[in-house]
Parts: sequence; C-alpha cells; structure tokens
Amino acid sequence: MPNPNTALVRGAVTSPFKRAGRPGATLPTDRIVLPAAPAAPRPLAAYRRICGFTDPGPLPLTYPHVLGFPAAMRLMTARRFPLPVVGLVHTWIEITRHRSPHPADPLELTVYADELNAHRRGTEVTMVTEARLAGELIWESRSGYLSRHPPRTPTTATPPEPDPTAGPDPTSSVPAPENTPPPPELPALAEWRLPGDLGRRYGAASGDRNPIHLYPLTARLLGFPRPIAHGMWTVARCLAEAPRPSEIHWVRADFRAPVLLPSTVTHAADATGFRLRGADGRVHLVGTVLRSD
Repeated sequence: MPNPNTALVRGAVTSPFKRAGRPGATLPTDRIVLPAAPAAPRPLAAYRRICGFTDPGPLPLTYPHVLGFPAAMRLMTARRFPLPVVGLVHTWIEITRHRSPHPADPLELTVYADELNAHRRGTEVTMVTEARLAGELIWESRSGYLSRHPPRTPTTATPPEPDPTAGPDPTSSVPAPENTPPPPELPALAEWRLPGDLGRRYGAASGDRNPIHLYPLTARLLGFPRPIAHGMWTVARCLAEAPRPSEIHWVRADFRAPVLLPSTVTHAADATGFRLRGADGRVHLVGTVLRSD
C-alpha cells in the first residue's frame, strides 16, 4: 500500500486534469480492503502521546481512521476519482464504535467513496472507513471532503438539505451565513498553546504529511499564511480530554475554521459535546458525542 505522501504527489500531478463539478460526474466503485492486522505498537504509542490519550486499553476512537487514511488517499488520487485532491478540504467526520477494538485485535479495514453531493461552495464527497474483527463490523467512520468551485450545473447526485448547524469550511475566512445560529456555549476547561511544529509532529505520528500542516513556505503555497493544525488532531485532542473516552461510542465533528500554528486555543466541553475556539473567539471545531448506556 503506497503511503499517503506518495499519493499526495500523484494527486498533485493529476489534479490539474480534473474539473470538479462537471455534469454527470460519478464515483468509482472501487474498495480497498486491507488485510487483518493488529496496530503497530510504536506508531500507536506516538499517536497516543501527540494526541494526549493516556488510557493504554482500547484503541483511541479516532485511530482506525488514521490506519485507513493511506487507502483513502489512494482512492482520492486515482485517475477515475472525479475531484482533484489538491485543495480538497476535510469538512466533517462521524465515527461510530460498535465495539471497542484493542491494539492486539487483527482489524480488517475497508475504505471506499460512498456519496458525491452538491455543496453551496462546490462538490463534497463522503469517504467511508470500516473496521471488522473476524468478519464483524465493530467500527466505522464517514468523512466529508469538499472540493471548492463556482456553482455549475448540478451533478447527478441530489443536493443535500441545508444544515442549519453547518459552518464555513475550514480553509475559508468567509463567515457563516447570517441565519446560521452560533453553537451553544460550553464551559471552558483549558487553554492550549499549540507550537509551530505541531503539524510536523502529528504528521510523523499519523502519516499525514500534507504540506499545509508542515512549514510556513509550503502552507503559503497552498493559500495559508502559516501552517495549520490537522483537523483530526483537534478532534482526537478534544476526545482525549473527555472523561472516560473509552465510553464514547459516537462522535460527530464539524471543522469550522483552520487553526493556524503557532496559536492559543480554548477547549470547552460538557457531557454531550466539545468546542475549540481561538483567542479571538472564532470557533474552529464543533463536536457532539454519545456515550454507552
């Protein structure tokens, strides 16, 4: 399996030849199935450290997504994939844990593209990762990735109903629509000072070395004044701070705005959700969780 960095290079080469939003675009039906294997101890330990997970028991809720990321990148950079991977923005993720996987469990991962929908800022694809143990589905995630482009003739997919809670995509400085209600206030629990090398450190632990996260120069080439934190790091870091994170069986996180590095953010949470805000009060991340009964 190619690593995600090789896939990014391939995607940079193929992206100029793809036109997002073209009429009649369809998703390939390819699925990548990774052979059953336990989590490698050293990468898992590095991931726990950088994200703040202290429980040595079950896998962190977000970790199977990390294991499936190289396969997702392989699919999204394939020639028949309809969207250019360069500029593709991770906008949201939903994770369901049916049963807690442990590091020694030989998980079989399946990754595929499931939906292609019109979005008010372009076209959004939904990528799915599933983890099975001895044939039983025990974990799954669904992620939205947005390709921004001016409105064109709708694709064959049916546009989704407007989401009144959805904010702007994480690379946009455009404020949410006027009729979008602000997320409910949650009690502030901690202030985190994020170093400038956080993207490089998380990239080394997760394998996601997208240039927008690494250095000021590579971030500027892609339209950012400074590197930005990985969205999946912000979700994982918030979940690691939750009381008894191993009891969370479902999470939905929406990425509202990029977290520039270095920066200071405020973590707010209660029993049902979490928020990440910047020093200026801007909402970066909104999350909702459900726990086991």
